[in-house]
Amino acid sequence: MKRVVGIGECIISDNPDDILVTYALASCVAVTVYSTAKKVSGMVHIVLPSPEENRENRIGPYYYAITGVPLMITRLCSEFGCLKSELSTRLFGGADSIREKDFFRLGRKNIMMVKDVLSNMSLKYDATETGGFISRTLEMNVSTGKILINTQPINI
Repeated sequence: MKRVVGIGECIISDNPDDILVTYALASCVAVTVYSTAKKVSGMVHIVLPSPEENRENRIGPYYYAITGVPLMITRLCSEFGCLKSELSTRLFGGADSIREKDFFRLGRKNIMMVKDVLSNMSLKYDATETGGFISRTLEMNVSTGKILINTQPINI
């Protein structure tokens, strides 16, 4: 069954029939995690590196790299019995803007923050498919951890 990981959401599953899907990653970053020992998969769709300091209407914790990635890893370990040492982690998305004057460089900032968070948690990532000027749609097979990537150029 396809389970859609929406913007700022996370899904973790140990159901071998599930496929985790997230659509049209541009500057957003998807972090996928797979436990070969437990056959558990997780995917989070990160939108921003971190919340603004004095923002009153904060969005859920999975919206931000600084909170979403640690929360997903914590849930994998506490709720599904995974060990950090058995996790295979991958990064996708973080595309560059096609605008000439991209002052925010959000894709790059998202990638950098995710990498910093993983480093602070003593976790390595196995692979990345990040940057560029493409949109990525991911499908992750929960039973195998394999990921199918469909790409499309970003146009104005």
